Amino acid sequence: MTGIQVPRVVIGGTTSGVGKTTIAVGVMAALVRRGLNVQPYKVGPDYIDPSYHAVAAGRPSRNLDAWMLSEATVLELFARSSVGADIALIEGVMGLFDGLSGLDEAGSTAQMAKVLRAPVLLVLDVSRTARSAAAMALGYARLDPGVRLAGIILNRVAGPRHRDWTKEAVEGLTGLPVLGALPEVPDLALPERHLGLVPATERQPLDAFLERLVPIIEGHLDLDRLIALAVQAEPVPLASASLFKIEVPTRPVRIAVAQDEAFSFYYADGLDLLTAAGADLVRFSPIHDASLPSGAQGLYIGGGFPELFGDQLEANGRMRREILESARDGMPIYAECGGLMYLTEAIVDFDGTTFPMVGAVPGRAVMERGRLRIGYVEVEPLGENILAGPGTRLRGHEFHCARWDGGGSARPAYRILNLDGRSEGYQWGNLLATFVHLHLATDPSLAGRFVASCARYPGRRGGL
Repeated sequence: MTGIQVPRVVIGGTTSGVGKTTIAVGVMAALVRRGLNVQPYKVGPDYIDPSYHAVAAGRPSRNLDAWMLSEATVLELFARSSVGADIALIEGVMGLFDGLSGLDEAGSTAQMAKVLRAPVLLVLDVSRTARSAAAMALGYARLDPGVRLAGIILNRVAGPRHRDWTKEAVEGLTGLPVLGALPEVPDLALPERHLGLVPATERQPLDAFLERLVPIIEGHLDLDRLIALAVQAEPVPLASASLFKIEVPTRPVRIAVAQDEAFSFYYADGLDLLTAAGADLVRFSPIHDASLPSGAQGLYIGGGFPELFGDQLEANGRMRREILESARDGMPIYAECGGLMYLTEAIVDFDGTTFPMVGAVPGRAVMERGRLRIGYVEVEPLGENILAGPGTRLRGHEFHCARWDGGGSARPAYRILNLDGRSEGYQWGNLLATFVHLHLATDPSLAGRFVASCARYPGRRGGL
């Protein structure tokens, strides 16, 4: 890799909820219809929006995060994943300049646009406004001259007169082109729940949704101009690639990855890193499958919404018993957020219904309305575990509405360095369960260490 040359554009917004995801997904699908290979990306630690990207583009969406990862790592991941793409479309997070804090750009869409040297199209929700939209656009254009704001997309336009007034004001006062003016279509909005959008894995098929969305995008947004702006993105030089140069075991290591309606939160690059480290990743469903994949030497249970599928997870008692037996037998098990909840003794949903779970982690996971723990975290292991050891500083994020009642016997896994040193997670033998979502590229040794831990386990024969 000598540099990044793929045409690319960022779709940012003034705030959350202005329609970035719907527009980004629609543009991806429309460009695919034109015969282009579209590589989708999402700025920040998000698992749900990328699930829609993947359906629209037909390629796994990748997360780009310049707080959890170094800029060099971001560029290496971007360059690697954009090979073969005709255009890269990057959906922003929150408002254009929102990130880790109000003091700087860390973790923001604006920061990522500068790292990638990509032009930005700003989505403005112009419902209940007209000329005032130009004031918003002008402020966003002038706040940081290092961000190349290249155009505006007006969303939720009431009609032709509203469109003309707003377009004239924005273009006249900012000098920025308006590439599109999309009408309000309330029944086309993507469905939401307590942690944001409903994952596309639960809303299949999306064909009917895209069949309605794409003509709206094609009829109200200048895709030719969007492509022309993407082509104008400056080349980005790269340092030598090193992230995927991992020492691998002599034989592939079979790792079972939980993936179904309840568990779908994984970074595509993290799974790629495990594969590069020698893992043979085998998907399985804690809801539908009777047992773990035969020969599994390790288990990775990512996040998701197990609280919504408590009855189905409870009903699969054979799977729960096998996972508990595997944990007691010393199989390396890594669980994040929803995975932690599944491994506890029980999940208590928002209505107070209790569903027995695996029981490998003491206590219960209790859902609480109004309790949303969200944000970046920097953690240090409190002891040696299957991913890292004391003294290692890892960056990740939390995003959940659950309270873990550890039953008084918890053995914490981490100290959270940027949150007054509070302890977090659970560690016992080769089991590591935590509410923290890690991007495995945050430390190049994580994937190799987990695979090596699994390689030392002889493997399950399958079944009980």
